[in-house]
Amino acid sequence: MQSVDRAVSVLEILARRGEAGVTEIADELGVHKSTAFRLLGVLENRGLVAQAKERGKYYLGAGMLRLAGAAAVRLDISQEGVPVCRELADELGETVNIAVLDDDAAVNIMQARGTASVTAQNWLGRRTPLHATSSGKVLLAHMPPTLREGLLARPLPRFTERTVTAAAILRGELDAVIERGYGVTVEELELGLAAVAAPVKAHDGEVIAAVSVSGPVYRMSADRLPELAERTAAAGAELSRRMGYGF
Repeated sequence: MQSVDRAVSVLEILARRGEAGVTEIADELGVHKSTAFRLLGVLENRGLVAQAKERGKYYLGAGMLRLAGAAAVRLDISQEGVPVCRELADELGETVNIAVLDDDAAVNIMQARGTASVTAQNWLGRRTPLHATSSGKVLLAHMPPTLREGLLARPLPRFTERTVTAAAILRGELDAVIERGYGVTVEELELGLAAVAAPVKAHDGEVIAAVSVSGPVYRMSADRLPELAERTAAAGAELSRRMGYGF
């Protein structure tokens, strides 16, 4: 833990100073130069710091922009998604979530509840499996092929009798998600639960999130799913527009 704390301190020093040499960093940390050098080496390997070779000074690297950008995207989606999700939840009466990719899972970062879902469970902050949720299938379908295939090569856990655990079948479902513009799950994660989700795109067209509507199967029947899918896809398109897509 001490090494982690020191590494974070290095980043804070560089953020405050703009740039600093090994000796300056070691003095601020109260450690030997060799310790500071090792910390900088690890951070440099991860792209979090870089070195101006001609001056020997270190500064924050491009990797920090990547991390900051990812955090900013989550914050932007959460903020921009509030009116979109609340309107959709009020209109349909069901629970609406926004989920983003978190390694090998989907994590819900925003939730709105409709009038019919006042007793629904809280999905906010919950990591859910990609292959067994509508949001997860949307995110999985739009992954780079290499990354997607790597995840499909792993064992797919079964949660109910309807969970798709065969990679070949799941690939077909993911192709359908791309073709029709939304994903559907019916009792694949939990018995009695159905959901439909649509992609949210950034300004460059990359899918950065999924917006979903979920509820009990007796309210989200096969007859109602097309209507729910249409409204969810429209909400996804509106949130994409708010995120800069199409401009």
